[in-house]
Amino acid sequence: MIANRTFTMIKPDAVENGHIGGILDKITSAGFKIVAMKYTQLSTRDAEEFYAVHKERPFYGELVEFMSRGPIVAAILEKDNAVEDFRALIGATNPAEAAEGTIRKLYATSIGENAVHGSDSDENAAIEGAFHFAGREVF
Repeated sequence: MIANRTFTMIKPDAVENGHIGGILDKITSAGFKIVAMKYTQLSTRDAEEFYAVHKERPFYGELVEFMSRGPIVAAILEKDNAVEDFRALIGATNPAEAAEGTIRKLYATSIGENAVHGSDSDENAAIEGAFHFAGREVF
């Protein structure tokens, strides 16, 4: 994956609450181009692997259970300054602290169920995108 791309997941809580369309609209309205997208579900093993960096943290088990409980929408997004701009668009992890108009302010219900994931670096965006998409699925 090239720079100026980031990875996102619309998490199970936002999917369950019917927010896929609203979140995708916010993403595209902010100038992001969707270069890969799929509706899928993480197995427990997938969630454990994807979030392995958090394995020693006390919330790891809850995170794995949450992320594997229902479908997600995974996507690779493209835009100049993609990682930083997307992090600004989604807002703070805690929706109570997120800026007005951000995705988490609009759609998240708690710190744990915060509607969307966004990569925190270009390197992690490439790793996370490759975890979910084969090269032939990215345009």
